[in-house]
Amino acid sequence: MELVTVEVERGVADVRLNRPEKYNALSPQMFQAIIEAGHRLAKMQEVRAVVLSGNGRGFCAGLDMQSMQGLATARRNTDEMLAQEGQGPENFAQRPGYVWKTMPVPTIAAIHGVAYGGGCQIALGADIRFAAPDAKMSVMEIKWGLIPDMSISQTLRDLLPLDVAKELTFTGRVLTGTEAQALGLVTHVAEDPLAAAMALAKEIADKSPDAVRAGKKLLEESWRADPATGLALEASIQRTLIGAPNQVEAVKANFERRQPQFKH
Repeated sequence: MELVTVEVERGVADVRLNRPEKYNALSPQMFQAIIEAGHRLAKMQEVRAVVLSGNGRGFCAGLDMQSMQGLATARRNTDEMLAQEGQGPENFAQRPGYVWKTMPVPTIAAIHGVAYGGGCQIALGADIRFAAPDAKMSVMEIKWGLIPDMSISQTLRDLLPLDVAKELTFTGRVLTGTEAQALGLVTHVAEDPLAAAMALAKEIADKSPDAVRAGKKLLEESWRADPATGLALEASIQRTLIGAPNQVEAVKANFERRQPQFKH
């Protein structure tokens, strides 16, 4: 059985964590499958938006503690997962969340059931989150005497004030989807988060793929940059878009009152 399934239709990648009998809990093999799916999608020019969800009764229950049983095994697995490797700043444990933040196209998470610990951090790597009203989310690592270490330092800071982030980290409090939205942890609450996420992904996929990718790059790289860096990036990216075929097509389609036909 594939631990992560990927289907691409009309520019939208439907990515599903697929270990339903375990609430999609994270084993080392699950980590690897998520990372490989993300890296594969990042190279696909035909992909214009990604929807990330979980099969079964929940999004992701976090780390599969059974796979880490035994102190010696846990220590060996931890050393391997926290080892820095590759060209990016993230390690193996951080990559399942960070791969969505660095995805060149928008990623939308659809959260139902539970998103605990590592599962919550994977969802935080998405650009936009839909959650069911009764979904349960928690930065739960404190329960195991740990800190959250799956790229939360690069994601939670963009969503919550520092005091709120600290409180959730210190307590491991479980939030419903409605409570999470009130705090800013999720973007939208929807009775059917997957359907809502897919609808938004399709809307994004109908826009110029060049401009969507450029928009994500601009915001990711400028959000915490100094003014000179951010303003220079705006100008340099805009120069690459103006007059390009997809930008010309966007203008023509608007004037001709028709659906644009963009090329990837």
